[in-house]
Amino acid sequence: MRIAACILALVALAGCRNDAPEETMIETPEQSGANGAMWGTDANVAPSKPDAVLRYADHPRGFAELRLPAGDGPFPLAVLFHGGCFKYGIADQAYMSPLATQWQKAGIATLNVDYREVGDGGGWPGSFADWAAAAALIDRAAEAYPIDRSRVTLVGHSAGALPALWLAEDQDARGPVGARSATSARAAIVLDGPGDLGREAGAFDALCEFSSIAPFMGGNPFAPIAPRPRVSEVLFVQAKLPAPPPSSLAEVRSAGAAATVRENAGASHFSIITPGDPVYLANEPAILKVLRGR
Repeated sequence: MRIAACILALVALAGCRNDAPEETMIETPEQSGANGAMWGTDANVAPSKPDAVLRYADHPRGFAELRLPAGDGPFPLAVLFHGGCFKYGIADQAYMSPLATQWQKAGIATLNVDYREVGDGGGWPGSFADWAAAAALIDRAAEAYPIDRSRVTLVGHSAGALPALWLAEDQDARGPVGARSATSARAAIVLDGPGDLGREAGAFDALCEFSSIAPFMGGNPFAPIAPRPRVSEVLFVQAKLPAPPPSSLAEVRSAGAAATVRENAGASHFSIITPGDPVYLANEPAILKVLRGR
């Protein structure tokens, strides 16, 4: 993909809150190293220091950054999944930090997840295993911090749309991690990502400017072609990618979710996640409404 002008959003050392169990955090987040050529945004919001870095796996990318708003809570929680065309070396969680910080200022707790991709142990089934393990952090965070477990939203930018929708689905034994129950969440938000990896493979590969989905799936015939997330609502905020096809939206709605699409013709792939950008600002009220769940 033609990468936007990037900023190196270096994540500061995580501060430990005295009232949190030690086993839920590490003192210094391990970054993914080779991802120096990250996607970037021209956000005018400097990333805040995470309140904690929670670990879900032993590999270097098995962590998520937790940011909490000021006040007593309980706060709604947004669980963020970055993009990167499923390929190692393009992006990691750092470029989502300005957005996580913007939402933190708006009263939303955020859990910004890193995970493996094709080239460092990800793809089928490694990325899925990471997403499933990271989802367990939601309950851990809700037990240790002032988070409203009933107001959790799964959020994905670009390729991150897949975990945001997949985690909220029930899976049978054919799935990449075997049978699993859907992660409990109130809503999902897709930010310029595919709503249906199967039906939108051509458009997504064109966005990436290389074949991203085939290497990610590794030739496995099973794919989440018809997403049926078990949430109350799904918001699609599209820019470079078109709205999901009607058949995909019908599948989303078949599970009982209200599906809304906001299209931003001519907008860049990053403008919708960049605090301060006019495109982001035009969509922020609708996004915050979903995140707040009220």
